[in-house]
Amino acid sequence: MQKSVAAVSCVREDAAIDVTALRLSPVSNTATGMGLCWLAPVLEMAAAASGNWPLWREPGPGGWTCFPRVAVRSLAAQPRPVRAARDFAAVTLRRWGAAERAEDVAIVVSELVTNALRHGQPDSGPGRPAGRIRFGLLQPGPCVVCAVADPSRTAPVLKQADVLAETGRGLHVVDALADAWGCTTPAATGKAVWAMFAAGPGPGSALTGGR
Repeated sequence: MQKSVAAVSCVREDAAIDVTALRLSPVSNTATGMGLCWLAPVLEMAAAASGNWPLWREPGPGGWTCFPRVAVRSLAAQPRPVRAARDFAAVTLRRWGAAERAEDVAIVVSELVTNALRHGQPDSGPGRPAGRIRFGLLQPGPCVVCAVADPSRTAPVLKQADVLAETGRGLHVVDALADAWGCTTPAATGKAVWAMFAAGPGPGSALTGGR
């Protein structure tokens, strides 16, 4: 069997797309333009973090494949981008039959999009439009991976939480609820922050080797 790299096709991104089993040419690890290529390094990192790398065309021992289900949502024209991303995630998880972790996913999606709005684009802030922020969901196996991309080249850092601060706890929430999370290598087009949720009632339920 021929091994394939993490493959997410480079097709044009509309307002909302749900594609199953994208069987097109593998792409490089560089997140690009307005296509879906930015999700390729997300898939690769999540597979490595879960012990399922390398990926194959047919599902491996952990049930992962290099051709996942993909759903993307443009947040640029949304007056309430956090809610739009959260609602889109809920609908997508129900459609994929992966609603066991829907509550955790909704909370993490809210944190990731909020963080991107505040810190991920020029002149960013809570009241700014979503601009070039992109939101995507992947289902490469018995899990769901959510990702938020923004044009910033600054990677998020999990810092000591200040119990008296009103903000700054977002990544701690992500770290507590997701089975794994990370950030792609910042490039000229920015970065993507992702979080993975294994199938089952809580963190670590379906990861190879646990959390």
